[in-house]
Amino acid sequence: MNRKNRKSQFVSLLVATLFLVSAAIAILGLSTRLSSAQSSHPAPFSHSLPPLDGSQLRATVVEVNYAPGEADKPHSHPCTVIGYVAQGAIRFQVKGAPETVYQTGESFYEPPNGVHQVSANASDKESARLIAFFVCDHDTPLTVPPIEDHAPHPTK
Repeated sequence: MNRKNRKSQFVSLLVATLFLVSAAIAILGLSTRLSSAQSSHPAPFSHSLPPLDGSQLRATVVEVNYAPGEADKPHSHPCTVIGYVAQGAIRFQVKGAPETVYQTGESFYEPPNGVHQVSANASDKESARLIAFFVCDHDTPLTVPPIEDHAPHPTK
């Protein structure tokens, strides 16, 4: 493995670790103790999580690489998803919310069972890379066919 690949994997692992620590703090309810510290240093991303059964919590990090112009078919994730755009730009839309383009360094939230209608590379010339952080409270596949009876939630 060359030095560039090792550095890229290290950066990805570091970013993933930071997001997992943030999710763990929120899940454990420590955010109230940190509120005074956050007022002077606001977090780059914050979103309330749905109620979770803490007996089977599992966090999973997935790297998704998009070739220029590549897109996924509509699908759902049975778990909360926090996305971080590590490279390029990603077009994103959950049913009921407007389509948004997220650039390198930006994050977004996807509610459990939201119908993920658009997940695509916004560029037809450059690759894009997304780091997806899944927070699940039950054993389930991370991606399933679209769940059509889900009520929409905002993504930001």
